[in-house]
Amino acid sequence: MHRAARIEDWLHDKREKFARRRGHLPIVIPYSGYGTTERVRILCRVLLSKPVKAGRSTRRKRRNDGRDASIRGWRSFTSVPVNDVTVTIDIGGKAHRVQADRGGVVDTVMEVNLAPGWHTATLHTHASESVEAPVFVVAPDVRTGVISDVDDTVMVTTLPRPLLAAWNTFVLDEHARVPTPGMAVLLDRLADATPGAPVIYLSTGAWNVAPTLSRFLSRNLYPPGALLLTDWGPTHDRLFRSGRDHKRDNLRRLAQEFPEMKWILIGDDGQHDEAIYSEFQQDFPQSVAAVAIRRLSPSEAVLAGRRAKDAAGAKPDALWVYGPDGASLASQLADLGLIEDPSAPGPSD
Repeated sequence: MHRAARIEDWLHDKREKFARRRGHLPIVIPYSGYGTTERVRILCRVLLSKPVKAGRSTRRKRRNDGRDASIRGWRSFTSVPVNDVTVTIDIGGKAHRVQADRGGVVDTVMEVNLAPGWHTATLHTHASESVEAPVFVVAPDVRTGVISDVDDTVMVTTLPRPLLAAWNTFVLDEHARVPTPGMAVLLDRLADATPGAPVIYLSTGAWNVAPTLSRFLSRNLYPPGALLLTDWGPTHDRLFRSGRDHKRDNLRRLAQEFPEMKWILIGDDGQHDEAIYSEFQQDFPQSVAAVAIRRLSPSEAVLAGRRAKDAAGAKPDALWVYGPDGASLASQLADLGLIEDPSAPGPSD
């Protein structure tokens, strides 16, 4: 194991012992999952949390729904993960027991027969209360899905410039985060164009921000979908996890899990989405319906740290579209026949 990983494990162990002495108890943080009619991917994280007093239960409920409180991102990064705990997952009449990883994250696949649509998995440890995780099961005849980046694609974050990234993540009130113009409407139209289409939000962000991100997406009317995030920090063999590898691995996994699916890939030109999507298209050409890239404005590009030589040149092929916002991308995707053109005359016109 990498030395940094051993140090991190030592720190987690010390923090966990201290938190338990203060009476903190395990809780399971559920995340949205997805799957087919034969197997589902379940995701959650186990943390230590201060017990909620009876007189504060109503206030905590209001805070959890994300509407009544000013919530700073730094709070999610001070939580203590539990890595040596077994989580029991119940769904579709079957139970599955799995151990959380070093960061307290559970990412597992269950073999279970389920009808298409939304289902609920019940998750708990031996010492925690049960929680429910939504799971979307894709029908076998669905042939189009949506995969979207988050930072500077659905939400303006000015990543990866370090100081601004830290401000947006650790200090900024989640209610002050800015949605990208037109992107919620675009994703909603794409989801409506194919009933039962899965929507996947693939980001290099940490699992710590998943609850905040889920509330942001819901509050700004983005279609519901699974979040595929990562765990910051060292791994067994390297000092820092690779965000690019995280995206590549999950794209390949989705192509293998849904071999008949054609994905509409959405990202921006401020980081590495173009290179990652291009590589994926070369490896799995049958899995790409279109690639929609949001062009950052000059000021956004400077804040995101993009150099001029990183800017995209000509479109790689006809399946790639570029635009500054959701409306521009929508009109071009309509030209490809992936969504209905709202400007087209109706039958009575």
